[in-house]
Amino acid sequence: MKVLLLNGSPNARGNTRAALEACAEELIRCGVEAEITDVGTQPVSGCRGCGACGKLGRCVIDDGVNAFAEKLRAADGLIVGTPVHYASPSGAVISFLDRLFYCGQGRYAHKPAAAVAVARRAGSVASIDVINKYFTIAQMPVVSSTYWNDVFGLVPGDAERDAEGMQTMRNLARNMAWLLKCIALGRANGVAPPVNDRSAATNFIR
Repeated sequence: MKVLLLNGSPNARGNTRAALEACAEELIRCGVEAEITDVGTQPVSGCRGCGACGKLGRCVIDDGVNAFAEKLRAADGLIVGTPVHYASPSGAVISFLDRLFYCGQGRYAHKPAAAVAVARRAGSVASIDVINKYFTIAQMPVVSSTYWNDVFGLVPGDAERDAEGMQTMRNLARNMAWLLKCIALGRANGVAPPVNDRSAATNFIR
């Protein structure tokens, strides 16, 4: 079993990374492989709305989204971490997720996922809500913890001093590992994921 962790912070060694590392370390302790990918340190283009991915099966912009999409197809779960920028996820995270899910959301169905937000003071819950919407329209079970999945910190090193935040990260990882094992056990005993109907697509004007 493997979980991918996406770090959307422009500071690759900052508080968001520390929160994700707490998750990754606990996943490994639970017997689940974990891999962190940094996407916030390089420019990430937003979706152009060209629709080419519907024909190609991949995004026409090649800046890491396609490579991560292939990794996610092979992985079992996903945790997305973001710093809070103006009560919202970082621009890099939103651009990355827009394209990741637009070009391949059907491929990630039934993979458990979770959002993690790191803030100086406020906006973390709103940021988590934004990221969770990607998961819910892609049929990905949302993994919870013992509080909102947020950690507080301004400068690198602050996150480690947020005892409850780090506890929440470890509990999130335990819940993720537990759910992955439940899914694997179900499949081993003939409980397959549902095949859902996607035939209807209506617009409000007709």
